Amino acid sequence: MALSVLPASKCSSHYQFYRTSIIQQTTRKSAMIIRMTASSGGGAGGQLASYEEGELERPNWTGQTPLSRLVGALISFKPLYSVLKLGARQVLISTAEKTNVPWREMTKEILESDVYKEMESIENPSIVYPDYYLSPFHAYDEGNLSWLAAAEAEAATMSMVRRAIPDASSLDEANEIVRGNWLNAIEKHHQQYSGNLEIKDILDIGCSVGVSTRFLADKFPSAKLTGLDLSPYFLAVAKYKEKINPQKSNSFEWIHANGENTSLDSQSFDIVSISYVLHECPARATVNLAKEAFRLLRPGGTFVVTDNSPKSKKLQQLSPVLFTLMKSTEPFLDEYYLLDLEKTVKDAGFVNVQTILTDPRHRTLTATVPY
Repeated sequence: MALSVLPASKCSSHYQFYRTSIIQQTTRKSAMIIRMTASSGGGAGGQLASYEEGELERPNWTGQTPLSRLVGALISFKPLYSVLKLGARQVLISTAEKTNVPWREMTKEILESDVYKEMESIENPSIVYPDYYLSPFHAYDEGNLSWLAAAEAEAATMSMVRRAIPDASSLDEANEIVRGNWLNAIEKHHQQYSGNLEIKDILDIGCSVGVSTRFLADKFPSAKLTGLDLSPYFLAVAKYKEKINPQKSNSFEWIHANGENTSLDSQSFDIVSISYVLHECPARATVNLAKEAFRLLRPGGTFVVTDNSPKSKKLQQLSPVLFTLMKSTEPFLDEYYLLDLEKTVKDAGFVNVQTILTDPRHRTLTATVPY
């Protein structure tokens, strides 16, 4: 969704709105507190976790609000955009290393490894990339189609988890909450609605370098895991990491394909998961991903999406600097926040559609294929 550019003469008045709206937003009380008990593997020691929703349906720095249009105008100014993109990258790296995520060290380790040997066996030379995937994002001109993006992906994921739980004493503790609550939401939903469908085959769409895939494998040790992604660079890293640190019980397959049209057999999976992907997609792609997930799941199968929550109080209260930097590296962020994801999933044919905040920033949506 294109953002309108404001005339320069209006920037001053809108800057005042920009400043005032943030001050007002940060003083609001939440409209709702969602409480969930963290069971084994999610949260620390079964403690009660409280995650707050803001009063808004979505942050007012998204969509066609005056604040959002001002941010769009700033980003559309190319010299400023270049500065913002560089700034966003530096914020990611510095934030990671301040929380003991060795970003540069991890990147160097991958780039100086034998990961390149995996490309030939992974890459599908006949794939046609959708137009949106060729757009610059995440501060990379090539998007996800580069070795640098692939080498930095795991560190970026770790940094995301630390930002979600800033008070965690370690990355492991943060993962217990972010990943643990997500996995427990999947397990609980499947147990409740699947009709005792055994979890034998799991598909992780947009698997990146396989971080979420490995967490799914740990949670469901008897399942076969298939990781699917549009980036052969990311998949090469995933396969390389699997080789040097193999899982004890699961088997893995890595597929270079488009999640909107995978060419995989219908009704061949018990769980289809999409983690931290949809905010990078235009709305039309999200609609197609939901339809494809419905086709791929067996009756009683569970569809799960985890990603940024439009209702997150934390995201609604981001500082102007942070949300401007974020929007400069996420070209489809407005479309993501404006899309009614629950309706999209229901329209694809799913039932028992549920959404909860599984950490202060992220929601997890679960749904079932009727049987």
